[in-house]
Amino acid sequence: MESTPMPEPLRRAIHQLVSEAVQNCQEVLRYTEPDQAHTWKRMTLYRATDAADTMNMASMLIAAYCQRTGTSPDTLESYLQLSQQRDRTVGPGDGDWAQLAGLLGEERPAAAGDRGSWPSMEFHGGQMQAERAQRPEEDPQKLFTEACLHGLKARLCDDIDSLDTYLPPQVAELARKVAGVLEEPQPAPA
Repeated sequence: MESTPMPEPLRRAIHQLVSEAVQNCQEVLRYTEPDQAHTWKRMTLYRATDAADTMNMASMLIAAYCQRTGTSPDTLESYLQLSQQRDRTVGPGDGDWAQLAGLLGEERPAAAGDRGSWPSMEFHGGQMQAERAQRPEEDPQKLFTEACLHGLKARLCDDIDSLDTYLPPQVAELARKVAGVLEEPQPAPA
């Protein structure tokens, strides 16, 4: 396997794109909060697709470089995981409808197919997510990730007080700590 580092201009471009995608992901989380009831449908879809498109740009930049440097088409296809690609233009599929039915506690749709089929597994996955949503949040890694995203955005916008207005208290508290760590260091007194 090749051990040549990524060229610096490409590395910086990728870092910029990932940073943009992360900010869009934070906004997806932000628009799920109760005070955003009037805009959540529109804005969560805008920001989620913005994040996906931005990461797609990063993938294609890296793929172009790999192709330029001689990566075989089969290897590149494997790295891009093309079998997982989903086209948004076709809209929600049977698995999406099945998962939504499971999340909302509805009957398993006929399109979910037989037990063991992909839509059926999506339905059961939705049911498990709905069950977990009834319990207090217990995944510390998920809470920490959310707090980091919110704390970073609050620090970048210099709006730390906004954290208390829309986040669950445990996320807001951790986000404030994250934002506090990100404060610009002050020069030491002489």
